[in-house]
Amino acid sequence: MTSFVLSIAMLTSIALIFGAIALFRRGQRKQPALMLVLAVVMIANVVIWSIPTKSGQSLAETQAPE
Repeated sequence: MTSFVLSIAMLTSIALIFGAIALFRRGQRKQPALMLVLAVVMIANVVIWSIPTKSGQSLAETQAPE
C-alpha cells in the first residue's frame, strides 16, 4: 500500500511541475511558485521514505513499533 501512495505522490508532483510551467507561461507568478514548492516537498517526502536505513530497509518497508 505504501508503494502505491509513493507512486501517486510522484505522479502528482510531475503533474504539479507541468501545471506550474503552463501557468508561468500564461503570466501568473504566485500560484505556480506555490505549486513548485508543493512538488518539491512531495518529492522530498518520497525520497525520505525511500532511502534505506542502516538495516537496509526503507521506512516504507519497516513496521511501526507496537
